[in-house]
Amino acid sequence: MTTTAEMTAESHVFEADVARLLHMMVHSVYSDKDVFLRELISNAADACEKLRYEVIAQPGLLANDPDSRILLTLDADGGKLVVEDNGIGMSRDEMIEALGTIARSGTRAFMERIEANKQGEGAQLIGQFGVGFYSCFMVADRVDVVSRRAGAEDAWLWSSDGKGGYSVAPVEVSEAPVRGTRITLHLMEDAKSYASRWSVERIVKEQSGHVPVPIKIAEKPGEEATQLTDGTALWTKSKNDITAEEYTDFYRGVSGQYDEPALTVHFRAEGRHEYSALAFVPGSQPFDLFDPDRKGRMKLYVKRVFITDEAELLPRYLRFVRGLVDTSDLPLNVSREMIQESPILTAIRKGVTNRIITAIEKQAESDHDAFLKIWENFGSLIKEGIYEDFERRAQLLALSRFRTTTSGDGYRSLADYVRDAKEGQQSIYYLVGGSLEQLKASPQLEGFRARGIEVLLLTDSVDSFWVTNAPEFEGKSFKSITQGSADLAQFKKQDEDKPESESAPAEVQAFLDYAKQKLADEVSDVRASDRLIESAVCLVASEQGYDRQLEKILQGAGRLQSGAKPILEINMDHPVVKAIAAKADLPSLRDDAAFLLLDQARVLDGDKPADPRAFAERLARLMEKALQ
Repeated sequence: MTTTAEMTAESHVFEADVARLLHMMVHSVYSDKDVFLRELISNAADACEKLRYEVIAQPGLLANDPDSRILLTLDADGGKLVVEDNGIGMSRDEMIEALGTIARSGTRAFMERIEANKQGEGAQLIGQFGVGFYSCFMVADRVDVVSRRAGAEDAWLWSSDGKGGYSVAPVEVSEAPVRGTRITLHLMEDAKSYASRWSVERIVKEQSGHVPVPIKIAEKPGEEATQLTDGTALWTKSKNDITAEEYTDFYRGVSGQYDEPALTVHFRAEGRHEYSALAFVPGSQPFDLFDPDRKGRMKLYVKRVFITDEAELLPRYLRFVRGLVDTSDLPLNVSREMIQESPILTAIRKGVTNRIITAIEKQAESDHDAFLKIWENFGSLIKEGIYEDFERRAQLLALSRFRTTTSGDGYRSLADYVRDAKEGQQSIYYLVGGSLEQLKASPQLEGFRARGIEVLLLTDSVDSFWVTNAPEFEGKSFKSITQGSADLAQFKKQDEDKPESESAPAEVQAFLDYAKQKLADEVSDVRASDRLIESAVCLVASEQGYDRQLEKILQGAGRLQSGAKPILEINMDHPVVKAIAAKADLPSLRDDAAFLLLDQARVLDGDKPADPRAFAERLARLMEKALQ
């Protein structure tokens, strides 16, 4: 490069997250490093698409070079690989922003998972996730980037060895592309094969064969280039002309992931609105799936011109879907601000959403195992639609799958539940909590299990919300088994011939009345329970207000200052309760026992005793009496 550039070079230190990422790139033992070329080609294609968009407002940016292209130049003798595009290019500030910092959401989570992993999974994760430009440091010990923004009179050189910092310097325009970016990789000794035509051509055809920009290759610097791909947009082709491998290749490019798509939805809509859509359900969870700032990853094209990747082409609960929509119904000069208000986009959004949900439904019917993989990865998001998407609520409920008290290691649908419901059962019972193991051990399940009544076991945080917005399914309402009365007396236990109707012994009833009076400041009621079999006590919420788990979530999020007083239910047939009731002549013991039973219920509910010191003192007194 020129002496002038070297004299005016600015030195910068990488952002901390970039430095961590580069360290992992350089020191990773990753057997398949081919991913770097796919990432660079994807970036180059994006730059060409951005130029096509800006040209709508500034046609002069194309000058005398109207056709987008990506050029790969090999230099086996020099151990270099050059990736060049004639896209939008970068200014000095854009170069520092794009190559010196990490803006991609989810990257921190990715790095933390890599660093925390102790089983060597890190190498695989790198390939699955993709790391954009920085992946080139897996194969290069130095990278030089020369870029000139379209329409600009200056060009810039960015250079780094990936070891902590980089430099930025002006470069003579004669040494830069007329517009666009040229990336020169000085290959490591064990990566020199990436300067051979056979290796590069194989990677391009396997991983980037359907990038919507033509790719050419020159086997030596200055040699005439030949075409590798024609840049034909895959979504414009007939489904019958596309192989599964081609769909996978395109999916990896558009999603930034390196897995296999679990479901591909490709169609062309004709009629009032015409558009093509190509969407993929990923085969694994993206790392930023639950990032609160994460938006959808569907791109909007107009007549094959990339417009934006921020248009709301799908409802939020389908934000895991990757892909694009290309329409001819919108003008090329449509502003990004006007897009969201467009009735055309509203119609497209509805059509694409319907097709994706229908495709998932068809897979649920035709390939049970494949559907369950989708459900395990994205079921918690799909359930968000039950309370967000009133129009499709019934459809999403029918699609949903659940762990239940009778499902074993599998899943059950609501249709399965209703089909096997007890005669006279008017509700779909559910229990919400933090983990499957915790729910299965819940005392509130005992009465339902004894009567063979199935209960949905809901462990996703969203479950506490959608059940409140799902009034019924096939005529049966949803009912929490930790809220209100259980109404189990009408159902006989599996080992009995008739429903229970016996009243509690008088002394037990007297203790219940005593506990209600003694615990009046702590609970709203103390009552006999028909849902307990083995356990002595449990807590439930009143019929009005929030379910116990939802109340905890709202309190934890600061949206509820204090919870309502719970109801303490007591198993009148439990030996401990009967023994306490028989000690009517020992009021201090009855006092301690009442409070200890309440704290026991709190612990079973996943909480701590309200007053740990008082709990310990009461327990000590009770143990002392028992040991005398």
